[in-house]
Amino acid sequence: MTSIFDKNGKNVACTVIEAGPCVVTQVKTPESDGYTAVQLAYGERKEKNTPNALKGIFSKAKTTPKSKMVEFKGFEQALNLGDTISVEMFEEGEFVDVVGTSKGKGFQGVVKRHGFSGVGMGSHGQHDRQRAPGSIGASSFPSKVLKGMRMAGQTGNVRVKKTNLEILKVVKDQNLLVVKGSIPGHKGSFVYIEK
Repeated sequence: MTSIFDKNGKNVACTVIEAGPCVVTQVKTPESDGYTAVQLAYGERKEKNTPNALKGIFSKAKTTPKSKMVEFKGFEQALNLGDTISVEMFEEGEFVDVVGTSKGKGFQGVVKRHGFSGVGMGSHGQHDRQRAPGSIGASSFPSKVLKGMRMAGQTGNVRVKKTNLEILKVVKDQNLLVVKGSIPGHKGSFVYIEK
């Protein structure tokens, strides 16, 4: 994340995303595939690390092997195999959704995972119980822990969608988007941008 000054002189937190160039590797139609979609590829990949099935897809599109391939349904533009898409399709002031995988935080307790306050001060015989979850169930009925109970466990590393993020700036010569606010994932991770 970084920050820029808007036209009113206010400091706005933002994220810079490298969005392209993306190559059209497949165009799916209702006649051939049963639905309409466009498959885009991004990044670089060594020829020796590319499976033969993907080599055929990239050779049909007349492009070098790419590291990430994503399919988008309901694409507005009419595209052909081998076309290149850049950030020129976005405009400043437009709102987009960004989808990515959040940072994994491993196994966490209830205080960090769900925001529990713990049992408070260690008085009245409490010993090492400050971050414990407390009671988790009822008595003899139902005699089990109910499903959905908030407990300790794996935190993060899930698909997250941030909606209605404003595009503050489009840098066309470097294929960069400056988006207001934060986006899911660590530095260098792949995200999907949806209009």
